[in-house]
Amino acid sequence: MADHTQDKALDSLRSAGTEWLLLLTTGLAMTPGLFLRITGAHFPDPVMALLFGVAIIGAAFWLSWAAEVAQLDFSAGLALAGLALIAVLPEYIVDGTFAFLAASHPEYAQYAVANMTGANRLLIGLAWPMVVLLPFLRFRRKAVTLDPEQHLELALLLVALVYAMTVVLRREVSLLDSVVFAAIFVFYVWRVARRPSEPPHLVGPALLLTALEPLQRRLGMSVLAFVAAGAIIAVAEPFAEALIHSGTTLGIDEFLLVQWLAPLASEAPEFTVVAIFAWRGLGTLALGALVSSKINQWTLLVGMLPLAYSVGLGEPAPLSLDLRQQEEVMLTAAQSVFAISLLTNLRLSLLGAGGLFGLFVLQMLVPDLRTIVTWAYFGGAVAMFAVHRRHLPTAVRSLGG
Repeated sequence: MADHTQDKALDSLRSAGTEWLLLLTTGLAMTPGLFLRITGAHFPDPVMALLFGVAIIGAAFWLSWAAEVAQLDFSAGLALAGLALIAVLPEYIVDGTFAFLAASHPEYAQYAVANMTGANRLLIGLAWPMVVLLPFLRFRRKAVTLDPEQHLELALLLVALVYAMTVVLRREVSLLDSVVFAAIFVFYVWRVARRPSEPPHLVGPALLLTALEPLQRRLGMSVLAFVAAGAIIAVAEPFAEALIHSGTTLGIDEFLLVQWLAPLASEAPEFTVVAIFAWRGLGTLALGALVSSKINQWTLLVGMLPLAYSVGLGEPAPLSLDLRQQEEVMLTAAQSVFAISLLTNLRLSLLGAGGLFGLFVLQMLVPDLRTIVTWAYFGGAVAMFAVHRRHLPTAVRSLGG
């Protein structure tokens, strides 16, 4: 018995050591990018983009852990609102920077849309299949399910997507759209805040901070949040510019570079956390978090673009969409609609996850097929809604409480 207790204590010490090391490593990752920003030192653009991107990844992890720990000290509704904003802050700042710069450099408008659509498609095309694949590899589970109450998230996400398609038809995102998207998000927070609160599932350094006294924990959480947010704000603009200039230097389409590399930096913590949950058998929690994050992206993130653009311009103005941007937004919306149709019965199977992954890889590797893939998504969505039609009334009723 004594040996068992001693082994357990040693395992706990090793785990704590690993978590402190992870906290230190991600903190050090911010240092080179901040040094470049403070000193104004200059390196080749690809090197600058790499160092600033690594700084954003490190800061994003710190923000993610701070947001998780915050759940212990605030009410369920306030914690939910804070989590929704803090967890995706890196993506918002980077995308908002592109929209802000578009006021003085109109060519940057396309990069704001590129970052938004890339982040959306990466989560559904890679993260959703991942949370199904990992439990299958470890536990041979062939599907991941959602809680019945998450019909609300699916219904609200569909509402946001339908409205987003009107943006494509109007060829612009206006401040009125910002208000509508914000209203959808506020309604979502209000409804979810009424659900019974549950103890948070904490992993990594977030779990480590829970062992501290309440005052120390709150101080640690605040330090993580403020340092990380400050680091992201400091390096977001030079990261955006270095990334675009890297495309010119390397002979790569700047639009594609911004669409895929920038979101990888800002989404890294979310990918990591949901992967850990899925590997531990918490597939429902992982998939639920990803669905909730989609609501953030299709409401606050899209609605923030004309706001940042107007601030940069110094007056209210819509952010116009050219033909390529319209196609990208429609393709991204179609992918999300197809994903919702697969989850209408609150179950994502290996086959459905394979479909999401396969179509994502196809449109990424063969860009000329994007229009065909868009219609494939819509066609698949119609078919799946028909198959799951008996679940549709439940989703609709969830909007009414």
